[in-house]
Amino acid sequence: MSHQLNPSDLTDDAVILDVREQNEWDAGHAANAIHIPLGELPARFGELPEVDEADPLPVICRAGGRSARAVAWLTQQGYDAVNVDGGMQGWQAAGKAMTTDDGSDATVI
Repeated sequence: MSHQLNPSDLTDDAVILDVREQNEWDAGHAANAIHIPLGELPARFGELPEVDEADPLPVICRAGGRSARAVAWLTQQGYDAVNVDGGMQGWQAAGKAMTTDDGSDATVI
């Protein structure tokens, strides 16, 4: 199984694990993203939805580095996850929908 997924392969309402920091999340995120910063992932592992190999959880950060580390850790735990290639920068470049919790214009920082 490939551990990379192109943003254009995901629907705008896909459930995605976003491992960026709070300020990055606040600036803009995918609508149905679950926010768990990378450093909090081991402690909050139980918050992740159930997935299987046929439908792994996409993981995203700003550019792809942190999410790749998250996917590696999740895979070691026996969890099916896949890295979103290009991160939120790729998501935004692909014209995918973004939102903010406070209604301001969404961007990637």
